[in-house]
This record gives sequence, structure tokens and C-alpha cells, in this order.
Amino acid sequence: MRRSPELTPLSRDHHVALDHALRLRRAGEDDLAEVVSGFLAFLVGPGREHFAQEEELLAPAVPSARAGLARRMLAEHREILARAERLGEDPRVAEAHALGELLTRHVRFEERELFPLLEDQVPAERMRDIARALSHA
Repeated sequence: MRRSPELTPLSRDHHVALDHALRLRRAGEDDLAEVVSGFLAFLVGPGREHFAQEEELLAPAVPSARAGLARRMLAEHREILARAERLGEDPRVAEAHALGELLTRHVRFEERELFPLLEDQVPAERMRDIARALSHA
């Protein structure tokens, strides 16, 4: 899917997140600790920054008629963080698989629903402002 230049940095982050999601979904007892550790390292650094950028820049740009999409994004961010925290405290294969599924669904939602809505309905100047803010982050 072709992405607007303004949202391309976030889409690149999504590729990394999908790689982690795949590893979580495929984790077994033998590599669970390594997979979870790698995901948590991503989440506390680039992943957390990514969430913050979306929450600060994209959520307010969602047209009010579609505010439910912004609420869904925020709720899923909280759920991913909560599940990751639990997984870090008590790693279990089934929980890793479930988190991987949630992360995959979340990225697909943003790429297939939220980003196209923003590209279609947010004025070009506002999208340029978002791009500038992302480039300074």
C-alpha cells in the first residue's frame, strides 16, 4: 500500500512492529525469553516514542465524525502496553502469542483504516505539520 510521505516514518515503524509481532506469535518455550526481551527493548524505546507520536500528532487530527478511530488507537496502545508489562513479569507462550496477534491487528487497523482516513480527510497543511513534527522527533 502506498503511503503519503507525511505518514511514511510511522509506516516504517510498523514494519518493525510487525516483525516483533511475528516473533511473538511464533515464540516457543525455547526462545520465549529472547523474543520477549527483544520486544520489550523495542517497546520501551522506539515503540513508546511511536505511540507518543501517534497519540500527540494523529489522534487530534482525526475528524470528529470519526473520533471512534482515535479512541480505538489509544485503547489499543494502552492494551499493548499493559499486556507487554504482564508478559515481562510472567512470560508465557500463550500470552506472547496473544500479544503478537493484538499487535498485528493494531498495525493493520492503523495502516488500513486510520492512515487512509487521515490522508483523505486531513488538510494538506495539517499533514505537513505532522510530517515536520515527526522529522524533529
